[in-house]
Amino acid sequence: QILEGWKKEDPPTLKKLPVEVDIPEYIASLGNNITATELDRAVGDLTLIAFYYLLRVGEYTTKAKRPGSKQTIQFKLEDITFFGHDKGGHLKQLPPTADDNTLLNAHSATLKIDNQKNGWKGVCIHQEANGEDFLCPVKALGRRFLHMRQHHAKRTTPLSAYFMNGERYDVTDKNIRQSLKDAANILNYPSYKGIPVERIDTHSLRSGGANALSLSGYSDREIQKMGRWRSATFKEY
Repeated sequence: QILEGWKKEDPPTLKKLPVEVDIPEYIASLGNNITATELDRAVGDLTLIAFYYLLRVGEYTTKAKRPGSKQTIQFKLEDITFFGHDKGGHLKQLPPTADDNTLLNAHSATLKIDNQKNGWKGVCIHQEANGEDFLCPVKALGRRFLHMRQHHAKRTTPLSAYFMNGERYDVTDKNIRQSLKDAANILNYPSYKGIPVERIDTHSLRSGGANALSLSGYSDREIQKMGRWRSATFKEY
């Protein structure tokens, strides 16, 4: 009786599956369309950033329901640091007041962790530019930074923020979830990848980024450090 009651009320949840880079690239490309809204641009950039930086959804979005209930503190404008080369070829930190072109063409960028899950605090996640003109995580971070700077956002403004007609809005987990599922349908993931759309969710970006690193030859230890996993649970992906 207990088992049957469990079956009726609490069916087991199937683990969400990773996506490949084609999905964040597709969503980012939509944000680069001439007809794109500020929300489209923000979702496109954040999806690309999340995939490469192995972010949890609470680290770059707000909750569509029960805002403020999560423990994770979102990355803020002041947590972003860009790096570039000086005339001597040495890598140096770029000032936040650097011109738009300098920041958009930065060599790399870091996100400083304030108080994320698993107790990580005061450390940085680093990514180098991948050489793409638009589909690059460092350029995407640069676009978010410049958008907020253009609208005179405070340094404590979260990464999810975007502005339209002088009003501030935030990208939610629901926005990211819907974009992922829409992209998976359009790219025909069920037929071409064998992955049902219902098993794709916000965590698919984080696990997909980990898979991409593994396929690129990174060691388990390197992936664990980049994704800030304290255990070997990431190997399940």
